[in-house]
Amino acid sequence: MSYHSDAESETSNQQQGATPSNSNQEPVDNNVDEDTLRVMISTDNHLGYAEKDPIRGNDSFAAFEEVLLLAKRHHCDMVLLAGDLFHENKPSRRTLHKTLTILRRHTMGPNPVSFQIISDQANNFRSSIHQTVNYEDPYTSVDLPIFSIHGNHDDPTRDGGTEMLAALDLLACTNLVNYFGRQDEVDKVVVSPVLMKKGDTKVALYGIGSMRDERLNRMWQGKKVRFLKPDENNKSSRRNGSEDESEEDPEDEDENSGWFNIFALHQNRDAGRGSKNCVHDSMIPEWMDLVVWGHEHECLITPSESSVGTFRITQPGSSVATSLTEGESMRKHVGILDVRGNQFRMVAVPLMNVRSFAVGTLTLSEHTHNLDPEDPRIDDQMTKLLSREVKKLIQEAREDSRLLRQDVDAVAGNGDNSLEDQLQFRVDKAEQVLVRLKVEHSGFSTLHNQRFGSLFVKEVANPSDILLFHRRRSTDAKSSKKKKSKDAEGLDGSSEPIYPADIEDVNIEDIVRDTLDNQEKKMMILDESRLSIAVEDYVVKETKATIGESVKKMITGQRKLLVRRGHDEDEDEDATHNDGKLKTVNAVREMCQSESQRQKGDDFDDMDIMEDEDETPKKKRASAKAKPKAAKKGRGRM
Repeated sequence: MSYHSDAESETSNQQQGATPSNSNQEPVDNNVDEDTLRVMISTDNHLGYAEKDPIRGNDSFAAFEEVLLLAKRHHCDMVLLAGDLFHENKPSRRTLHKTLTILRRHTMGPNPVSFQIISDQANNFRSSIHQTVNYEDPYTSVDLPIFSIHGNHDDPTRDGGTEMLAALDLLACTNLVNYFGRQDEVDKVVVSPVLMKKGDTKVALYGIGSMRDERLNRMWQGKKVRFLKPDENNKSSRRNGSEDESEEDPEDEDENSGWFNIFALHQNRDAGRGSKNCVHDSMIPEWMDLVVWGHEHECLITPSESSVGTFRITQPGSSVATSLTEGESMRKHVGILDVRGNQFRMVAVPLMNVRSFAVGTLTLSEHTHNLDPEDPRIDDQMTKLLSREVKKLIQEAREDSRLLRQDVDAVAGNGDNSLEDQLQFRVDKAEQVLVRLKVEHSGFSTLHNQRFGSLFVKEVANPSDILLFHRRRSTDAKSSKKKKSKDAEGLDGSSEPIYPADIEDVNIEDIVRDTLDNQEKKMMILDESRLSIAVEDYVVKETKATIGESVKKMITGQRKLLVRRGHDEDEDEDATHNDGKLKTVNAVREMCQSESQRQKGDDFDDMDIMEDEDETPKKKRASAKAKPKAAKKGRGRM
């Protein structure tokens, strides 16, 4: 398969975060032949982010509407979203109303769809009312179909019942979005492709909605993740990842050579997160052609070669900045993917309807203006110095906005500005940009962030968190013994910066788990891992009944285990009676201690088994008679 990427050299600099000095980007060719499938690729739209902010409340909707308008302008056949369409697991009515308004305006129309779905639609689109792709529904008229997987922000949860639903299920039942990639079984993952055909081009679209990285990593290592490949009769056969898999026949490769394989997922990438907290390139099947990677917000839209060298990876990044980090300050792009036969081309299109963002750094001790930390007016001097730096960043962000306008006009071609006239949602007060200044202040005090931000209320959109103060860590081995005393006195013996921990990296699950693990007396009946996950769902996803349900399931499981173990342990006659059940306190305590230790190594597996028991009553009855580890082999739903 050959690889082509028009305008790759022209856009590579700005995709890596550099600000172009002039516009060199060529217009997108809107002449699409009958054998070319054109796909608009976007991810992490985070609709509803900061919706209560009077300035930034419409930013996410403005960017998403522009994505759909660009798809219309450049005659895209479909839109592919790789997760996190919504920012909240339970979007507010305001967010849902705006989302439905945008989708109905830009996805419904009289124009015919030029490709067809030739796979089992009942298996691909289970959330749809008629279990078909939305544009084939006789009661709706869709001319821009959207295909989306769920992300970690809008994944399925239980809301007062036993059925797990996501916000995308609401959009699917209204025929506005084709929701695919959902996995209902807890002990294995079977990925069935959505098979598309346009002329002589055949595309197999795979998708896996967001899952806990540790759980998915464990199933991948255990060969519990299976990909179904299309055969010559447009049906699916199990080829990759099955337990009884034998060596693949070379004829299978020839049989599937006519399909272009796209894989959309929403997980952590391997970037120093550890071997179990991400998905590695080596886990993805080598016969994939292009991987659309969601969840990572930095825009790296140009397809790059994977570490295994057999497929390409594109990372569109988010369409709206949800955190003030350097990765979010990169230019926001969407990708136009053209697939013809086994060849593809990716063209990056910059988003115009986004708020400009600039990031800068400053070290107080190394600044040319000598600041004396003992000076009684040091706060005033620091304020003047930092104000000058912030003003530079504001000008930089506004200049980047001007250059962005040139690039957008170049992509549109012929001075076509009709897109801006069609926008219903716009960035409010676009001249108020986002600014983040990282200040290394070793040996100096800090400034009150909100008081400092009041100086730029009408110039920036984030006045309360412009400054980010941090210190440096000492790396001198000779002074390692004096490190604690120096830190206590506030002395500067440093060379490496210590940045505050990212808020997303410190979650409620870790806090609860650390608190329980640090106790002198460990919990014996309730499991720490399941309890911490339940607390996280209660706090983050607002699942009100999750803690009570988790505790009830754990207690019920322990009761059954005690009864079953009591029948098996007849040698301890002092601890049991004639009915074979554990009666004494010491026997129960010893039983709980041994069971707690046994479960430490397999906490998440046990949690998945309990969830599976609730979803399928037949499996619940079967697992009550089987051993805990054997319960994972129970039958589940697709």
